[in-house]
Amino acid sequence: MHTSKKAAIGFIFITLLIDVMGWGLIIPVMADLIAQLKGIPVNEASTYGAALLSVFAIMQFVFAPVVGNLSDKYGRRPVLLLSLLGFGIDYIILALAPAYGWLFLGRVIAGITGASFTTASAYIADVSTDEISKAKNFGLIGAAFGLGFVLGPALGALLATWGIRAPFYAAAVLCLLNCIYGYFFLPESLSKENRRPFEWARANPFGSLKFLAKHPEIGGLAFAFFLIYLGAQAVQGNWNFFTIYRFNWSEKMVGISLAVVGVLVGAVQAGLTRVINPKIGNEKSIYLGLSLYAVGLVLFAFASEGWMMFVFLVPYCLGGLCGPSLQSVISGHVSPSQQGELQGALTSLMSLTTIFGPLLMNGTFAYFTSAAAPFHFPGMHFLIGAVCILLSIIITRKVLTREKKSNPELAGLIKGGGEIKDTPMH
Repeated sequence: MHTSKKAAIGFIFITLLIDVMGWGLIIPVMADLIAQLKGIPVNEASTYGAALLSVFAIMQFVFAPVVGNLSDKYGRRPVLLLSLLGFGIDYIILALAPAYGWLFLGRVIAGITGASFTTASAYIADVSTDEISKAKNFGLIGAAFGLGFVLGPALGALLATWGIRAPFYAAAVLCLLNCIYGYFFLPESLSKENRRPFEWARANPFGSLKFLAKHPEIGGLAFAFFLIYLGAQAVQGNWNFFTIYRFNWSEKMVGISLAVVGVLVGAVQAGLTRVINPKIGNEKSIYLGLSLYAVGLVLFAFASEGWMMFVFLVPYCLGGLCGPSLQSVISGHVSPSQQGELQGALTSLMSLTTIFGPLLMNGTFAYFTSAAAPFHFPGMHFLIGAVCILLSIIITRKVLTREKKSNPELAGLIKGGGEIKDTPMH
């Protein structure tokens, strides 16, 4: 059983790796493609890039809880394969798009079907036997994300020399190959006895948020989760636009920087997380990671040279120490039959941040680089992101402190790996 579960984790890791590579391929060229299709400077194009992210997120918000609930009824495997197929179709549309509006169509399709990370998170929860292994296995999701961003952007920067559309074709091929690979090799993780009937009342996006509200401890942590991802949009939604405008980076340099992000994230999630979390526990890992996130964002805001962005990526990416621990604490509050619903709800929260976050962050960037701004400060959106992270620290500390006092069982979950020093590595 232990061997089969390790194999299942390996399948999910490879699936997500190829999936992320597809998106990583196109990021270095997306800013220039939008600017080219609209015929405007790159700082103005950032608002159109934000609109693409937002329309994708709206579809995710509406359909992620539906997909999560479907995976609780039919299993993780078929839902994951349909998601990968949808992404492949999206990239084909983006590759052929003759106008900006076609980019919208592709993003809508991807948003409806794109639940690979939602279902993968539920898959991880299915096959994890305890809180320590759960935190470590959730870290593999981040590792796949990081490694995919090493290979994807680097390959995207190389392919861009063949034309601005080449990375989109490559992304489509990778996603469709990923779908075929999963069809033949990905096993089902949710046993039939842990499945439940599909209920529309539990599958609507606002209903999924009500699911979080029913559990005050999850509701508070989920709000902190929301603020973390909102703050992260300062980087995720605007990195290519900001660096091209501020430092005159080429597509190749954008790709290299994202590859460095991938190396750092992979090292944190696959290496440091699996060492540090068992030593200091979930709670301290959360506080340490969030503090480093905030420091990194402030440093980005005041960077005056391109090389500084590479240096400041170190504390920012070390912030990833908080993610698996926070996921582990939240998921530990619900039963196996509700993991898909929980992950769908968390994905809905992430989608909300991607609806409003890019509009806020990219809009702030565009405004403070325009003639209408009271002063010129391209990094203002990074400071807004840092404020979001600081608020999440305050909320998380308040919630976890209350839980440790009111429920001894939750105290062990919150402390996590710090309390289990003699347990062998899984």
